[in-house]
Amino acid sequence: MSEIPASSERLNRGRSALLVVDMQGRILAAIENRARPTWNIRRLIDGAGLFDVPVSVTEQYPERLGGTTEELTDNVSPALPPALPKRRFSCLECGELVDEWREAGRFQIVVCGIETHVCVQQTVLDLLSESFQVQVVADAVTARGQMDHDISLRRMESAGATLTTTEAALFEWCGDSRDPQFKKLSALIQEPPPE
Repeated sequence: MSEIPASSERLNRGRSALLVVDMQGRILAAIENRARPTWNIRRLIDGAGLFDVPVSVTEQYPERLGGTTEELTDNVSPALPPALPKRRFSCLECGELVDEWREAGRFQIVVCGIETHVCVQQTVLDLLSESFQVQVVADAVTARGQMDHDISLRRMESAGATLTTTEAALFEWCGDSRDPQFKKLSALIQEPPPE
């Protein structure tokens, strides 16, 4: 299989990492439209496992807000790494993440989680200021309010983040229907969404 030129805008499994922001049960309970984004995040985590994309997880003030939802901790393969606790809204408080990504040459950061206009947005803006290429998975982020969610997506895009979808990210990580993991990816794509 010969190499063809690929856009630097396209996700590359060897240069990207997945960041799951604050998917904690207590925060999720306040969000009405949580089922679809949670399902998409679980598919992103499973897809990252298929294509050896490292996954990082953060939790906002877990002593008070609890841990990552069981919908993700009990239903993904491989298992999630231990979550990094934080008190600031931006995940860049977890400075070791940035160092690990840089050392591994992972400059494409795929971001999903909650809430779009708070921890996700502040993280994305900070990652952009650190010269990372950031892709926000629009169907895998959510917030309590629709306007907050919509305006935040527009703000992040205008700041330089790329908006994408779960399926687009998964297919970009795969890159080729001849990939040995394509059958498993197809099964993941064809899963029925939550009601």
